[in-house]
Parts: sequence; structure tokens; C-alpha cells
Amino acid sequence: MPIVRIEMWPGRSHAQKAELARVITDAMVNITQTTPDSTIIVFEDIPKDNWAQNGMLASDK
Repeated sequence: MPIVRIEMWPGRSHAQKAELARVITDAMVNITQTTPDSTIIVFEDIPKDNWAQNGMLASDK
């Protein structure tokens, strides 16, 4: 059972997450020969003040 974790900043709509779930599930099924029922996708919205890149918090950019 593949589990795909997606971490990103908050702000994506329900429709965007639904489309991502569909496309990623299709890719997993086609590439890894698994089934949609066994493919789990977890979305985690991480606030910008909990995310840093290049030594700087994303909330400070």
C-alpha cells in the first residue's frame, strides 16, 4: 500500500487538492502497478512560519 505525503504551504483549494489526489493516484497506479483503493495520499499544510529555506523563514520573505 503506497502512502504519498505532500507537504505544502496553506492556501490550496479543495478543488486543487482533489485534482492533485486524482493525478497522483493515476500515476501511482500506472507506474507501480498498484490499485487506486490501496493508494493513500496525505496532504499536510505547513504554515510559512514553520518552513525555512536558504536559512530564512518563508514567513519573513
